[in-house]
Amino acid sequence: MSKILIIEDEEAIADLEKDYLELSGFQVEIENDGEKGLDAAMNESFDLIILDLMLPGIDGFEICRRIRDEKNIPILMVSAKKDDIDKIRGLGLGADDYMTKPFSPSELVARVKAHLARYTRLVSSNQKTNDIVEIRGIRIDKTARRVFINGVEKPFTTKEFDLLTFLAENPNHVFTKEELFREIWDMDSIGDIATVTVHIKKIREKIEKDTANPQYIETIWGVGYRFKV
Repeated sequence: MSKILIIEDEEAIADLEKDYLELSGFQVEIENDGEKGLDAAMNESFDLIILDLMLPGIDGFEICRRIRDEKNIPILMVSAKKDDIDKIRGLGLGADDYMTKPFSPSELVARVKAHLARYTRLVSSNQKTNDIVEIRGIRIDKTARRVFINGVEKPFTTKEFDLLTFLAENPNHVFTKEELFREIWDMDSIGDIATVTVHIKKIREKIEKDTANPQYIETIWGVGYRFKV
């Protein structure tokens, strides 16, 4: 049974949405406050989130941004705001859909089903065919170019992903900064090896519990870096 979180401060609307979704076989939880909604979204397991824009505590835009930084589940944004700029902003922050109030509960249910089906197909397809690298809690999906740390997805830029993948696929090998620059940026360093240092720092911030005492990417002083297994 798919589990859905509704973050909506208008209780009558939230209860109506919940009733229709439960009649369609979904398990539903409601949070009426932005802070509590964000906490539930980040710390509990949901298959889809229905997110209102105007909320006490934290608005829907900020909640959407924070969720998308950590998770890839579908987010359906709803609002009484009809301006295109709000829709563009919401979708730009990572929402999968945007519905303008008032809308029929049956339309909401239909969209929820469509997004869940699409997400399920995508995940199933990736699981069957994707090239995966897994090391001590780090899961690198090379095909989808996604990185999960202890089950939580983390956003990586193109070069951060390439650098992490290269190091993880060559464990316990010490690479100089010059070697890494040539491998990832496909050119000689020519004084740009600081780029490698910056990218290693950003990667550590995403994969290490304590960046001062890294457990994955070690600095070999005077030489370069090594991915430890």
